[in-house]
Amino acid sequence: MDGEYDVIICGSGLKECLLFGMLVANDKKVLLVDRNEHPGGESESLGLEALWQKFRPGEELPEGYGTDRDWFVDLIPKFVVACGKTVKVLLHTRVTRFLEWKSVDGTLVYQFQQGGFMSKAKMFHTVPETSAAVLKSPLMGLLEKSRAKNFYQFATNWDPTKQETWQGLDPWKNSMTQVFEKFGLQPNTVDFIGHAVAMYPTDEFLNEPYGEAMDRI
Repeated sequence: MDGEYDVIICGSGLKECLLFGMLVANDKKVLLVDRNEHPGGESESLGLEALWQKFRPGEELPEGYGTDRDWFVDLIPKFVVACGKTVKVLLHTRVTRFLEWKSVDGTLVYQFQQGGFMSKAKMFHTVPETSAAVLKSPLMGLLEKSRAKNFYQFATNWDPTKQETWQGLDPWKNSMTQVFEKFGLQPNTVDFIGHAVAMYPTDEFLNEPYGEAMDRI
């Protein structure tokens, strides 16, 4: 540890480790220190002995679980959006050589639908990924699909610096509720866009100026 460093980082959580990797990749000499025995903070990965000490402190590790090296448990599973900034950082720092990747086969959304004469009630639906799947999906009726398409076209073309893309809605004065009302979207669609697309945990964004929400979408 003795010596001179360009940067000293205190803590080894996710953001500190990302910063560490970026600096090292740019030829900086960096010291990363943490008060815990294992790096990673709340998202650390633990072997069997460390895992047992964390959740069963003072208890002896029973036999039959295999060796310490048989276990490597992530306290928080890592889910990375394919084209997100985190992926670009991982590629730049070349840590992808030490990571095992698994693509997500698909995602599900909860929406209760009553069964009909020839079908059963259904609660979980696959989120459509292609144009053909969108047309077949029971999550929206045909009219709602058309309205949602118009909204997404608006969101794609929207630019906070170009007033001609606002369609008469001021991003600093009009609320997100007013945007949804303009396109006539139903409550289920509003919930999906607000929570599954824009990732808002509450509905407070609906009454706030819509600029931030559009950036997320």
